[in-house]
Amino acid sequence: MITHETSLKEFDKQLTYTLEHYTNHGLKSSDFNNVVLGGLGGSGIGALIAKSWFFNTANLPIETINDYSLPGYVNDKSLVVLNSYSGNTEETISLFKEAKEKGASIVCLSSGGQIAEMAKAEGVTCYPIETGFQPRQTLGMGLTYLTLILGDFFGIEYKTELTEIKDKLIENQEKQILSAEKIYQYFQSSIKNKFVILADRAMYPLAMRFAQQLNENAKLEAFVHPVPECNHNVLESYTDRLPTNFLLLYTEENVRVGSRFDFISGHLEMDNNKVLPLAIPNYDLYTIFDVNYRLDWFSVFAAQDLDADLMNVPILTSLKEFMSEVEEIFEDDAEAEG
Repeated sequence: MITHETSLKEFDKQLTYTLEHYTNHGLKSSDFNNVVLGGLGGSGIGALIAKSWFFNTANLPIETINDYSLPGYVNDKSLVVLNSYSGNTEETISLFKEAKEKGASIVCLSSGGQIAEMAKAEGVTCYPIETGFQPRQTLGMGLTYLTLILGDFFGIEYKTELTEIKDKLIENQEKQILSAEKIYQYFQSSIKNKFVILADRAMYPLAMRFAQQLNENAKLEAFVHPVPECNHNVLESYTDRLPTNFLLLYTEENVRVGSRFDFISGHLEMDNNKVLPLAIPNYDLYTIFDVNYRLDWFSVFAAQDLDADLMNVPILTSLKEFMSEVEEIFEDDAEAEG
């Protein structure tokens, strides 16, 4: 199994792999009414990021699903794109079966498993993901595939830009790692405190990704609140000094939202809270990969400092085993009733 440090040092290879294995699926938005992106955990976060990136350019609604069921409106005019690294994620398998029943067009991403087998049996396009990774290590492949899939779907060419991004990631890697270390050092003395990440619309998916990486890699509590929504409720709970690390992650996309972050930062600092505003000057596709890369390294530094097990997720594994036992009980009961 490839370590997290190695997967990050060789992150550019994920873009190379995807660009080499991608071919146009031939589907066009003019033939559809909506798009649904499905996936869980490390296989699902790319969908949230892609949805946000296409927010201003998509001419159809895009929904993300990280559950067992599709929205009621899905039909033969829907495109359903499913990502399951293992190919055996039970929720994603459920989405595949339902999409097939509803007559939707399906595109899959997987390294194998049942998803790949069902896709082959049903004649569904299934793009390969390289094996040997933990699912959360494969965002480079998942996000690159989704950008290309949706780009061709909406008539936007991304291969050239993604190739340039790959080269730029290689060129800037040392600077990115040093930047991640600097951000980590700011929180190092309070690293065991929970993290609260406040983010605007553009950065919200990357904030979610960062929280998930802190959860799985460093075994830390982390939560995300969107701005401006949290300014109408959560903000009122920020009283006195809190046992919390606050990271503010936002772009210059909306001046009014930027002003809200200024207020939040000032309010938290009045009570000497640990708060770090990260204003992102340029919101483009490279920035998405860049910010994710730096924050992924942050989670690795935290895990190393806390001597956390970067590779294993024993509680999540126990849950999967529990759910398998529950399924067996239900199957036995069904046979007995039959």
